[in-house]
Amino acid sequence: MLRVGLTGGIGAGKSAVAKRLVAQGAVLIDSDVLAREVVAVGTPGLAAIVEAFGAGILTAGGELDRPALGAKVFGDDEARHRLEKIIHPRVRDRAVELTRAAAPDAIVVNDVPLLVETGQAPSYHLVLVVDAERDLRIRRLEETRGMTADQAAARIAAQADDGQRRAAADVLLANNGTLDELHAQVDVLVRDRLRPFEEHLRLGTAARVGPELRIVDPDPTWPEQAARLIARIRYATGDGAAVAHIGSTAVPGLPAKDIIDLMLAVRTLDEADALAERLGRAGFPRQPGEWWDNARGLPGQTWPKRMHGTADPGRPVHLHVRVTGSPGWRFALLMRDHLRAVPAAREEYAAAKAAWAAEHTDRYTYGEAKEPWFDAEARAADDWAEESGWRPPE
Repeated sequence: MLRVGLTGGIGAGKSAVAKRLVAQGAVLIDSDVLAREVVAVGTPGLAAIVEAFGAGILTAGGELDRPALGAKVFGDDEARHRLEKIIHPRVRDRAVELTRAAAPDAIVVNDVPLLVETGQAPSYHLVLVVDAERDLRIRRLEETRGMTADQAAARIAAQADDGQRRAAADVLLANNGTLDELHAQVDVLVRDRLRPFEEHLRLGTAARVGPELRIVDPDPTWPEQAARLIARIRYATGDGAAVAHIGSTAVPGLPAKDIIDLMLAVRTLDEADALAERLGRAGFPRQPGEWWDNARGLPGQTWPKRMHGTADPGRPVHLHVRVTGSPGWRFALLMRDHLRAVPAAREEYAAAKAAWAAEHTDRYTYGEAKEPWFDAEARAADDWAEESGWRPPE
């Protein structure tokens, strides 16, 4: 099943997106609803809150008096963290139960207001963030929740800022227009990305990257996108996994195909094979067949590796799994760092890319045309490494 994290600042319209996703067939797990369930009368959660904050946070009927509790924790970081330690683990455990109960082909959407603040983004296959202009959010809170402008601004300020949420977003849904416009965004997202993503994930297949060649201008968000993908890979394989952003999208200012290249370093290929299932469940299925690196500087020699793609049709990814210390592992890191450090080499590569792209219309012949350049780059990068004292990052 596909697990989607949904979040957004208060007043942005997250609930409207959640309702539309449900109308499109998604299974919704609402953290706000679960947060109420886990502190209902008679639950261990409510007992823990009473122990932490006193019986004064109960109504006459023994239920949680939310305004009274809110008065104790709002503006008090220590008290808020104490409350979060009680509620958040219980909500996560209940969400796991509901997720396991969903159908194998389900799109499970977890509506989590504090997804960014609690660091949960890497645990989902995809994160959707609903965004809206601050003044519009304040006006909505005044109209729908009866808040004053100052109260609304304070609630907004208490959450993660817009920049933090946007950095966590694989998909940013702008909700500055009409409800119909928002629904149209959601419908396209479900049709073109979420449903194909779920199918690829369930079947263990990678979304196809077409053969057509398209070199695009540098995207300043490529490193940010790579960081989100790396966090997912580390969540799936272990926090200590050595994952690096490599290739042209890792070099600021360099035009490239809009494909994020990542590299996972392993001690042996047996270790790579043992990780394949976990990577597949995380959305990075193994590519079939045998894959080899040319050993630059060692003519005629090759080195085996494993290749994984992505089940997400909206973000092409190549995940190279290489043995630490292998020629391919070293060259990927050296070339990236050489091009980052030497503007002339980067500009020469950009000019060569433009020339190759003018001559070739598909990725395959374009790749073949680059081979002589890679050999020359290997020699130039080695010279630079010796002069600069470069060593592969640990």
